[in-house]
Amino acid sequence: MALIALTGATGFIGRHLLRELPKHGHRIRVLLRRPSEVPLDCASAVVGDLARPRNMAAALADVDAVIHSAAVGRVSGLPEDDFRVLNTEATIGLARAAQRAGARRFIFMSSVRAQSGPSDEAVLTEDRQPRPTDAYGRSKLAAEEGLGQLDLDWVALRPVLVYGPGMTGNLAALAQWARAPYPLPLAALKGRRSLLSVENLADAINAVIAAPAPLRRPLIVADAEPLTVPDMIAAMRRGMGRRPGLFPLPEIVVQAALRSLGRAEWHQRLAGALVADASALRTLGWIPRVATPDGLAALMRNL
Repeated sequence: MALIALTGATGFIGRHLLRELPKHGHRIRVLLRRPSEVPLDCASAVVGDLARPRNMAAALADVDAVIHSAAVGRVSGLPEDDFRVLNTEATIGLARAAQRAGARRFIFMSSVRAQSGPSDEAVLTEDRQPRPTDAYGRSKLAAEEGLGQLDLDWVALRPVLVYGPGMTGNLAALAQWARAPYPLPLAALKGRRSLLSVENLADAINAVIAAPAPLRRPLIVADAEPLTVPDMIAAMRRGMGRRPGLFPLPEIVVQAALRSLGRAEWHQRLAGALVADASALRTLGWIPRVATPDGLAALMRNL
């Protein structure tokens, strides 16, 4: 039974890890900025702001691995220097503390945005040269590069867009569209995008915790089957017991409509492709147990 130190436990992904990782037999110690309630089967340690942490030796004593999921999100609007301090320097500082404490592995929740921009016509693999396009992605990639300079076994997981109860951002907005009672003019959108269920992500983290050999590399995490936006809507509405309710409009018309609604940036997210290949992670024995259409349908049934 491994003792895992977890940051970001109050966030969307962290809350799911708190629920799922004990199912794999792990004990969790939550690292908190300030005192807060945690599940009864978890321990906690207050370490303050990770940019200026305290009590790290005690907080990390006897841990087998650290999962670092705390971060400043892509939509926060902070200047680039703040992303560097909070996402890069704080990550490297925590990894150094884990190294001093004797942790066996440091698991960094990076992002596919360390690999690419919001869309890419080529299939993403770890062998491709990373080309982040915003401050968030650059800060995540810089953190990965910093980890590579340490004498510590680490892995940087690069998840694609994660869905599950409590999600925010683009997929939460798409779910709102799916719940609308009227047909949607999105049937002509053909760009395929990889998604990731929180259940599959938790299984992936368990796989890298259990991996016997040193990793010291980034690994893409994605469900097996990329979907188009019409496929996503259809799966969500199936979960609500409804027909897809989609009809085609020329893409240029959809683009103009989004621009008129002040959502011009949505066009690339809806129409652009972003397919990620997680075959490198699967060599560690990870198998995505949730198929994306079924996961989206189940999500809508439970909302």
